[in-house]
Amino acid sequence: MAQLHHSDHHCDHHRGTTASDVPRRYAWIVFALTFGLLISDYMSRQVLNAVFPLLKEEWVLSDSQLGLLAGIVALMVGLLTVPLSLLADRFGRVRSLTLMAILWSLATLMCALSDNFEQMLTARFFVGIGEAAYGSVGIAVVLSVFPARLRATLTGAFMAGGMFGSVLGMGLGGVIATALTWRWAFACMALFGLALAFIYPLIVREARIAPRNARNEAAPLPPLRLRLAGLVSSRSVICAYIGSGLQLFIGGAMIAWMPSYLNRYYDMATDKAGALAAVFVLTAGAGMVLCGIVSDRVSQNLPQRKFLLACSYCIATFLLLSAAFQLPPGPLQLLLIGAGMFVAAGTSGPAGAMVANLTHATIHGTAFATLTLVNNLLGLAPGPLVTGRLADSFGLGSALQIIPLVSLAAAIAFYIGKRNYLKDLQGVHAGNEGNVPLETRVQ
Repeated sequence: MAQLHHSDHHCDHHRGTTASDVPRRYAWIVFALTFGLLISDYMSRQVLNAVFPLLKEEWVLSDSQLGLLAGIVALMVGLLTVPLSLLADRFGRVRSLTLMAILWSLATLMCALSDNFEQMLTARFFVGIGEAAYGSVGIAVVLSVFPARLRATLTGAFMAGGMFGSVLGMGLGGVIATALTWRWAFACMALFGLALAFIYPLIVREARIAPRNARNEAAPLPPLRLRLAGLVSSRSVICAYIGSGLQLFIGGAMIAWMPSYLNRYYDMATDKAGALAAVFVLTAGAGMVLCGIVSDRVSQNLPQRKFLLACSYCIATFLLLSAAFQLPPGPLQLLLIGAGMFVAAGTSGPAGAMVANLTHATIHGTAFATLTLVNNLLGLAPGPLVTGRLADSFGLGSALQIIPLVSLAAAIAFYIGKRNYLKDLQGVHAGNEGNVPLETRVQ
């Protein structure tokens, strides 16, 4: 993952680059298929949100129980992403990604066959195990075949696959559940994942994304103890982890509860609520991509701007969503929600690039696993659950008025990180990139 190439960047030579050995067309094929599996990952995860109203009525569930069904997946992802990412590096990333996709697809099929809350919770538990390390290992595969100068763009674009998968999961899930049953909504997501899991290893092969000369020239990995210490070796990288995780609390809560909010406050049917919620998630996905591109563009010679941009995205999220949920239901509220979700996801690209820049090249895979862990434990897991608890106590509308405050905490974390960023960059890169100028090495 760390061994990236660009012909104009001499630093890649010092890293033992592999990107020069991967044809550009094949690199984009790798991206497309890995991106497709990420979409399947989130389709399987978020189809549940589209059928919340149906499950609530059929099984007489509380909002807290619905939040637990949504949050258990992110909780397992957070707990298992680091150990499973380490195993993937040991046993082969392509093989590991394929096994993950098979597991989460079969577990989603188990959801379709569930007869009560307990069975559904067990199935969702296994969905979480299957999806635990996909994001970190998948982005490691993608970044390994592209130039280092595209890190924020690729990270934002790849993570946007989660948003696009959520769009399809909620949009198609609502339509299928209305036309057939909620069980068929889960089943269709499972079949799509199994089909991609069959195709992926036939085209993406370990030998082609890690050519022989790169394997021979690559430096051996340092001991596990030193790799783990390097994950938290600077204040800036810790702030990047925390800021990213706190900001994704908003994303996790909004994605989980928007279909229910539209159903309750706009009197929309399941299919229409799921379709409109999918539009909001699509807006968030577009924000991931575009904000990542902006980050790369404006930070070429001033890397610390990544932290400043992340702060501004967090503050804008707080202002837009706070204003939105103070308004009565209507077009203006929906417009502000869409704008808030666009910037809410904007920190993903800059945060991923900051983590890559602030950790040693040999531990990037584990660094992204750590970022995934924090994203889930601070954001994606508690977001739906805490919102559900607040909704049980105060109502869903009031709960959604409260949660934007978390974005202010994220902005503070990013601001603290910015104050130490340049000094920490010098410390990380001085030891492994010779005399290459910092502004050339880090974008």
